[in-house]
Amino acid sequence: MAEMMWAGRFSKKVDDTVNAFNSSISFDARMYKHDIQGSIAHATMLGDCGVISKDDSETIIKGLKEILADIEEGKLEFDPTAEDIHMFIEAELTKRLGSVGKRLHTSRSRNDQVALDLRLYLRDEIKEIKELVHKFAVTLTELAAKHTETIMPGYTHLQRAQPVTFAHHLLAYVSMFIRDLGRLDDVNKRMNECPLGSCALAGTTYNIDRQETSDLLGFDRPMINSLDGVSDRDYAIELGCAISLIMTHLSRLSEEIIMWCSWEFKFIELDDAFSTGSSIMPQKKNPDISELVRGKTARVNGNLMTLLTMMKGLPLAYNKDMQEDKEAIFDSVDNVKLCLKTCIPMVETMKPYVHNMRNAAARGFINATDCADYLVKKGMPFRDAYKITGTIVAYCIDNDLTLETLPIEKYKEMSQLFNEDVYKAISLDTCVKGRKSFGGPSPDAVKVQLDIVKKQLGM
Repeated sequence: MAEMMWAGRFSKKVDDTVNAFNSSISFDARMYKHDIQGSIAHATMLGDCGVISKDDSETIIKGLKEILADIEEGKLEFDPTAEDIHMFIEAELTKRLGSVGKRLHTSRSRNDQVALDLRLYLRDEIKEIKELVHKFAVTLTELAAKHTETIMPGYTHLQRAQPVTFAHHLLAYVSMFIRDLGRLDDVNKRMNECPLGSCALAGTTYNIDRQETSDLLGFDRPMINSLDGVSDRDYAIELGCAISLIMTHLSRLSEEIIMWCSWEFKFIELDDAFSTGSSIMPQKKNPDISELVRGKTARVNGNLMTLLTMMKGLPLAYNKDMQEDKEAIFDSVDNVKLCLKTCIPMVETMKPYVHNMRNAAARGFINATDCADYLVKKGMPFRDAYKITGTIVAYCIDNDLTLETLPIEKYKEMSQLFNEDVYKAISLDTCVKGRKSFGGPSPDAVKVQLDIVKKQLGM
């Protein structure tokens, strides 16, 4: 078993069960690159400031690079008995370099080291998540561009409400994912401050240069308060929140995909490569991917609550509770990437059934508002027009008619303002094309939306 770096204070070896309980290397080993990256910057600064000699600084940096290469080439395996990745790398460095390796931790605590590594790791993960969200938004935008004339029912309360287009519906999700990209940028901006040099909580008496390490690691600035430097996890919580919103948007779309590919809707069909079957019912084609996205959203939301609840009662500065941040945020990061990587090709390969969408739009009196607007445009107050149209709809339901098949004579019984041109006014094509207001579903309005989102996405 690896010797604890803090063993000098204690007369007994830590109980094996306590060591296992305390250890985090099983999940924080993924930060090995970032730990070495931070240590190289720290060693560089120590040498430049004369805290350690230049020769020792260069020897340490060379040793760290060799450890990195050995890990990535599979020559060095992580020690499962090590307390964490930070202690593992330091112990390995000391084993290779002897007393020179022991100089690395000068003017540094594991508290600011952990805080640094997590920021570096999540900064890289944000970049990858952004690329995936962007790709998914582009995928939806490209699909929308093909369906600016595809009429489908729009819903409120899951009841057919008014006619829209498939493009218009998809672009609503594109707007959500563009906001997600902005949130990720905001998280990155706020987290891009360097905690290194905060040490345990109160800085150091050594003449270090925190600006140098901040610059070497690509941060905007050093954190201005050492207590905050080691105890802040706002960035992990904020990223967890941003990921929860991404997953919520994926989950909402997944719910619609699940409905759309059912026989009750049949608006789309998923490619066989992104569906599963039943062990007993040979006819089944199940949208398991979309269902798993819904399920994983609950898991990611739970991670966010873990982070919030973990931090809510902690006094300054570092507390061991904060070790629990990593599994929660790592799991959220892993799952949002997994879901995006799976949803992108699923949407790219799904087949829209344009005819079924239009047929659904032709039922359910979704042109009733346009019938009322017809009367308003002829001078009737909207509330009167609303009541008359409601009466017409009720009559149609009782007599198995639609607004399109209701005789003109019956219309005129309801109001003398009705003429034969009402049929054109309530046709689906007229209803959709007439909704030209900014942000609306008409082909012209949707093309404006497409131009805007393509510019925002750099397409």
